[in-house]
Amino acid sequence: MLLEGKKAVIFGVANNRSIAYGVASAFRENGAEIALSWAGDAVRRRVEPIAGELGASFTFPCDVSRDEDIIAAAELVEEKWGGADILVHAVAFANNADLQGRYMDTSREGFAVSLDVSAYSLVAICKHFEKVLNDGASVITMTYYGAQKHITNYNVMGVAKAALEASVRYLAYDLGARGIRINAISAGPIKTLAASGISGFHMILDHIRKYTPLKANVSIEEVGNTAVFLASPLASGITGGVVFVDAGYHTSGIQIGAD
Repeated sequence: MLLEGKKAVIFGVANNRSIAYGVASAFRENGAEIALSWAGDAVRRRVEPIAGELGASFTFPCDVSRDEDIIAAAELVEEKWGGADILVHAVAFANNADLQGRYMDTSREGFAVSLDVSAYSLVAICKHFEKVLNDGASVITMTYYGAQKHITNYNVMGVAKAALEASVRYLAYDLGARGIRINAISAGPIKTLAASGISGFHMILDHIRKYTPLKANVSIEEVGNTAVFLASPLASGITGGVVFVDAGYHTSGIQIGAD
């Protein structure tokens, strides 16, 4: 098993259809111990049964928009495990009103909230967990092609993901001296709780199935398998990058149907 003996801290499991759930499942299948975060009682009620199902070592509260929560989480992980080998950041947020219509109509408050939760939280987690991470650890975050190209209704989240991807490149230098690697996975659209807030999302899924090279949408299991690779010694020379798990859609230009 590729992650035998590794300890992984995972932020962002929302339910058993979330990308973070696919990652957590793949980690457990490959021998890693896992710890899962939750923010608020409503999320806790969903996460704790999942933690039991996956055999998680423990769960912990953390609102990633609060430095004190992240600091407390890092201290708890250090107390429980002594250190961690893997960090997974699968957290993003934007107001529903900002995921439809024109990007220029994004409110100042909505922009700030989205950038804080979706991008700065990765910086904060890396900062406060740095002393807890073992040498040679791996940090993985989740992005989307809307960071690089315009995607209808993705709007402020695309800008937040662009900031996230830039942060990965800068964090790679900050963390690299200790052999700690950081990469982003750019997953294709998946029907998750987070995606349900994007107006017209079902049409995006249909478009991908029709025009992507593999003529399919990707699954949380495929993303999880890629995360296992990035967290394992097999990816020891990879950092600061974006790995696409999108059935090849990012390679596509104009597509004209034959029908």
